[in-house]
Formats: sequence, C-alpha cells, structure tokens
Amino acid sequence: MATLTVPAQVPSVAEDCEQLRKAFSGWGTNEELIISILAHRNAAQRKSIRQTYAQTYEEDLLKALDKELTNDFERLVMLWTLDPAERDAYLANEATKRWTSSNQVLVEIACARSPHDLILARQAYHARFKKSLEEDVAHHTTGDFRKLLVPLVSSYRYEGDEVNMTLAKTEAKILHENISKKAYSDEDLIRILATRSKAQINATLNHYKDEFGKDIDEDLEADPKDEFLSILRATVKCLTYPEKYFENVLRLAINKQGTDEGALTRVVVTRAEVDLKIIKDDYHKRNSVPLDRAIAKDTRGDYEKMLLALIGHGDA
Repeated sequence: MATLTVPAQVPSVAEDCEQLRKAFSGWGTNEELIISILAHRNAAQRKSIRQTYAQTYEEDLLKALDKELTNDFERLVMLWTLDPAERDAYLANEATKRWTSSNQVLVEIACARSPHDLILARQAYHARFKKSLEEDVAHHTTGDFRKLLVPLVSSYRYEGDEVNMTLAKTEAKILHENISKKAYSDEDLIRILATRSKAQINATLNHYKDEFGKDIDEDLEADPKDEFLSILRATVKCLTYPEKYFENVLRLAINKQGTDEGALTRVVVTRAEVDLKIIKDDYHKRNSVPLDRAIAKDTRGDYEKMLLALIGHGDA
C-alpha cells in the first residue's frame, strides 16, 4: 500500500540525470526540478539514476545534493535517494551513535521491516561502516536495552504463515506470567519477541487477549514513564501492526509544540513505498484531519513540497 506516484511514462535515466545536473548548475539550485524527478521515482529507478549519474559526471549524486541543498529538505532528499537497505543502515548507525533509551529507531528497523529487509540492512551496514550492526548496538546500549536490542537486530525470523497453536498458548502464558511479576527483561519473554515469526507472535498475542482478557499492550502500560516498557510496546506494535505504530509517531511529530522533523522525515521516507496509504487513512481517522493538511500546516518551503509529493498529495 504505497503512496508514491510514478508517472506511467518516465523519461530515460540519462534524461533524468541530465535534468538533475541542470538543476545544480547556474545561479542557485532548481529545487522544484529536483522534487519533480526524485519524488516520483521508485527505489529501482532512483538506484539507476545514482549509478548513471556517477558514471556520466564522475560524482556521487548524494555529494551533489549535499553541496546544493540544506537543512530538513537536504536530509529528506538524501534519505529518499538512498537505497532502502543503505538508508536503514544509515539511520541505524545514527541511532547507535546518539542512542538514548527513548530512541525507537532500532526497533523500527528490526521489527517493522521484513526479515529479508533486515538482512539487507545488516549487509549494507557491514559494507558502509566496516562493522556489524549488532556489535555497534551492543557497544552503545546497556542493561535491559542491550538484552533486548541485540537479539532483535540479529534476528532472522521465519517469514511464512505457518502457526503452531499449542506453542502460541504456551508462550502466551509465559509472557503473561513474566509481565504479571514485572519481569519485563526475562530471557524467555525476550526470546519470544526476538525470534518468533510475525504470524506466530500474532497468534500468541491473540491467545494472550482471549485467555487473560487484556491486550498485551495494556499490560505493558503499567508504568508509562518506564522507557524500557515503551521500547517493549514499540517492539510489539512494529511486529504486529506497524501502520498503527507509525501513525502514532507521526501524530507525536506533528502535534507537538514545534514539529519533530526528524521523525516526520523518517516515517515518510521509510514507509512511502510500503504502507503509507494505510498510515494516512489511520491518521485521518484518528485525528479528523488529513495527513497532507497537517503536514502543510506544520512545514514550509521545499521541505513541505517534497513531503507532500512523497505522501501522494494531488500532483505535488
């Protein structure tokens, strides 16, 4: 359920590169031209543009963008132009270097992507940073956070729909027992969340609700100020209903005193080719305001235009 609008007739890659080059030359940058091209090309097309641009002009397109653009608009265009796996590697590296216990970016990358996408992000991390993602996560986190995040980013879950109902019952009970006694970082609780397939976790959590009368989410709300609990809730949401999780991130990013551009940019670039259509619908239902209107009210200039183009607003 992507929102990205790619024209039926796309110019050749060489033409796109020529137009981008033109946008960078002369007196000042033609931001509109950059938006009209990059905001309407899918991941494969953007990759071809980068390769052809480098071959033709002997310069990395990202370097050219970096020279020409500034601030939130630059970051948005740069993250969007990156290959999705490279982008995740970049965001993960940033998150480990500036890690705080309220930072949920690593959970998003580990749990809201497909198991295959997580492997690609880890390979991209190796290639770019000459280290593994798991060693950086282990190095920058401590205590219970490390206990949870290292297995999450190291995981390679089964991707199919097969579910073992007996196991779901047993593990729902294990989760409930540990949560009841506030053993939130218990090894078994972490093992279940970090290794089971998404289909299996859904079955376990459905059984949890049927058996114990409450969503696991509600039971993990016990102490709203506990940051480890909020990371656990993010883990559960990203595994079971990422659209709801990202709608919430957007709501917090846009509704605060002053916009959280970092979160807004991250959600739009990482979900535009995945499920942003559903996130937009959820946002509209929850907030009685369409997402494009909320973004237009809160942002300005080229940054606003690029965001609106990526969320599929008219023909922006």
